This record gives sequence, structure tokens and C-alpha cells, in this order.
Amino acid sequence: MGEQREHIWKGMAAATVGALVCFGAVCSRNAGMGTVPADREEPAAAEVSMPVETEEPQETIAEDAAEAIGESVAAEDLYGTDPAAADLKAAIGPISHEGYTLEQVVVLSRHNIRAPLSGKGSALDTMTPHEWYEWSSAPSELSVRGGTLETGMGQYFRKWLEGEGLFPVNYRPAEEAVRIYANSRQRTIATARFFTAGLLPVSNKDVEYRLTYEGTDGVFGPFLSYASEAYQASMEEEIHRIYDPVIAGLEDNYALLGKVIDVEDSEDWQNGVFTGFVTDDSVFGIVEGKEPSVSGSLKLACTVSDALVLQFYEEPDSTRAAFGHELSWEDWESIAEIKDVYEDVLFTVPEVAVNTAHPLLCEINDELRTEGRQFTFLCGHDSNIAGVLAALRVEDYRLPCAIEKKTPIGVKMVLCRWRNEQNEEVMSLDLVYQTVKQLRECTLLGPSEPPAIYGLRLSGLTADADGCYRVEDVMMRLEEVIGEYDALPATYDPEEENEESEEIEETEKMDEAA
Repeated sequence: MGEQREHIWKGMAAATVGALVCFGAVCSRNAGMGTVPADREEPAAAEVSMPVETEEPQETIAEDAAEAIGESVAAEDLYGTDPAAADLKAAIGPISHEGYTLEQVVVLSRHNIRAPLSGKGSALDTMTPHEWYEWSSAPSELSVRGGTLETGMGQYFRKWLEGEGLFPVNYRPAEEAVRIYANSRQRTIATARFFTAGLLPVSNKDVEYRLTYEGTDGVFGPFLSYASEAYQASMEEEIHRIYDPVIAGLEDNYALLGKVIDVEDSEDWQNGVFTGFVTDDSVFGIVEGKEPSVSGSLKLACTVSDALVLQFYEEPDSTRAAFGHELSWEDWESIAEIKDVYEDVLFTVPEVAVNTAHPLLCEINDELRTEGRQFTFLCGHDSNIAGVLAALRVEDYRLPCAIEKKTPIGVKMVLCRWRNEQNEEVMSLDLVYQTVKQLRECTLLGPSEPPAIYGLRLSGLTADADGCYRVEDVMMRLEEVIGEYDALPATYDPEEENEESEEIEETEKMDEAA
């Protein structure tokens, strides 16, 4: 197996450092991510997923956003070798370590490139005088580029799994060995199908989805299944405490966004419908049975940010993608940061995360315990990955070679079970994603052009020299966070919980007497 692995992955380490290229060299700021520097205290659990450090100057924004627009951008500022590529792994988990045997893989994936969620006649049209990119798909659906990229990622995983000996060549797995399960949305079902085409090209493996087409499966829908009045008030207060300073720091991002879309020349501006983005109008919603929500400038700015970022991935001409403006890597990071903050605000406060991510955490836990299961692919959304990672208490990180720093398009959370040289079972946890350059150029992935692979760290758990954790520790963490959800009623409504317990006890006594 070692010789086969060496044949398939020869040169991978050198390729990761030397060939991973992204727009701009600014990713060097992220060196050392995944661990907390010795001179800085570890963030509190509630702040693990905070995307920006408001006490530091915003390096990614020009002091005068208006002057930044239209400035000539040197070629090396758009395509430059990323010094932070050295922080990326040569392959998933400890693949380069002889003696490790791969036993199981569970993947939680975000769908690949899609068209914006809103189409013609929406606020996207009325907030800018410009015409948006003519997409190959309907609003919210996977694009042709997205399908092509996902097939390539599936092929990359196939070669990796074959190299590790988990899959034989041209594998046709038994029903229980591989599970492909997607949310019931076009973009997630299609992503899963394209990935499976690359992963299992000679197998007729079906994609499982539980509801009618374009429904939202409760496993993937980040719904609040518990939200008493006390919980609602506490979570809204916590979101304000953690994220009001972060949202206040978006002032320059909003200014840049408005300049890029030329909002003052738009229909909404001319008619007085929109008068500008502000940072103090956020209203949060924590309602049982619904997703966490926010209204105000952050929501509207996220809609525009999301559309621009997707347009940047899809439109080959980067100037056209920015409506005629020449933007630097830092500018694109700033635009994408709005969306990152929106996601973190809604899904990464710890007691919100254990609530909305509970069904997926249970699903992952069950998959890891399913007898005979080799590989699981769960396809959902950025909110799913954000919630799961926050609930698991993953240390703060910012991804190199990506403008979306937390859950970039098509990203995969990869949880691997290995057996090491001491015959001990260990687990690795990584994010695997295509770099911006790979997304824009539809790069064929392989040993000489691997995707970006970033190792994550679980707060409070001890990793070995290879970045792996004892299986027992990871499974215990899963059980803990699942239990935290079950404990929410007792935490926020103890009197009501006691009354219910007494009623249950009384009913049991009556049944025994009968």
C-alpha cells in the first residue's frame, strides 16, 4: 500500500508549497492559523468563530474606499504565490506517514458554485445600475462550472482513497459501505451527484434525499428546534455582545461594497428606497422552528456580497466581475468578509450552534458508529459546516488562498478514522477546498495541483504530532455537544422542566399501579 500511495501522491508536499497559488500574497497574514499564538490568550468558547479581530486595523480595506476603486492593480497583486501555502497540508490527514491505515471517512460538504439566491427584479437589480452575470443556471441552482469543479473534487477523493487502500480501483461498493446523502435542494443534490460521478465512476450509487425536490430536510435545515422565551432573550443578548463590535467594524466594507456596485446611480438610491448601509440597525430573530435571522443592513449587504463573490468565481474577467472596477485581493476579501460575518452572527454562537446543528451532529455520530461504513458524503450548506464546527469547539481559523475565510464554496469538512503504527485508532479533522485560482480557472486536481487542505484544531483536546486525536476523545466531544442540546430546557426553563418530570413520574406510577 505504501508503494501505491507513493506512486499516486509523489511530489504532493512540494506541489502544495510551490504550486498553491491564489490572488495576491496577502494570505501571509494567516501564517500559523489553527493555533493560538503564545503571546495571545485563547479566545473564549463563545468567540471561537469570530471572523475579525476588531482591535486590529482593517488591513484589507483601503483608507479611502473611493480611491481604492479604479486604481490599477498590478498582475502580481492578482496572481501571486501564497507564502501561507506552507501551512496547508500535503494531503488529507497524516497521509504521508507510513504505517497509518485509513479505516473510515465522513465528509460534510457545502454545495459548489451556484447562481445567486435572488434573480431578476430582486433588490440585486434595483441596487445597482449594472447588469449581473448571465448565469448558466436558475437562481440558487448549481452552475455548469460548479458541477465541473465538483466532479474534479470527486475524482481527487477517489485517487486518494485508492492510494490509501480504502477503495479498490473502480470500486462498486456494497449498499452499506458508502452513503451519499444530500439536502433536498437542486444545488445540494446536483453537487452530490457530480461528486459521486467522480468518486465512483463505474457504480450506480444513488444520492439519498428525503423530501420532494426543493424542500428543506430537517437534518440540513439549520432550524431552532428549541427556543423558549428565556433562551430567545439570552441568545439575542449573546449575539449582540459578541457581534455588535464586529458589525461596527464593517463600515469600510460597506463603503467599498457600495462603490463597487455604484449604488448611488441605482434605481433604489434615486427613488430614496435605499440611503446607505449602516452598522447599528441589526435586529436578530430567534424563533422556534425557524432559522436564526437578522434584518437590516447586514442582511441586505450579505445578499450583494454573496452575489459579487459568486460572480467573481464565475466570470473569467475579474474587472467585469467587479462592474468595471479593478479590485485587489484585499478588496475581494473585504467584500467576502460581509458574508462571513453574516454567517457567524447567525450560526456560531455556541448555544445557537448546538441547537441548529443538532440533527447533523447526530447524523455524523451515527455514521461513525455504523458497522461496515467506509465513506459518507453529506451535502448541505455553509450554515451547516459553520454550526457543526462551532458546536464542536473548533479553534478560530482563517483559510489561506480563499476570500471566504471560513466556509468557502464547495468546502468539505473531512473527518478521518485512522489506525496508527501503535495499532491505536485516531481521527483527523480537516477542511478541503478549491483555491480561488482553482475555482476561477477550473483547474484539474491531482498530485501536481492538489486542493487546499487545512488542518483544524479542537479546543480542549490534545492532538498528537500528526495533528490527530484519540477516537475516544472525538466521540466523547460529539456526545457532549449532543447532550448540550438535550440540556437546553433544563438550563433555560428549569421550573417547566421539573413540572414535566413530575408529570412523567406520576404517569409511570399510575401505569405501575394499573
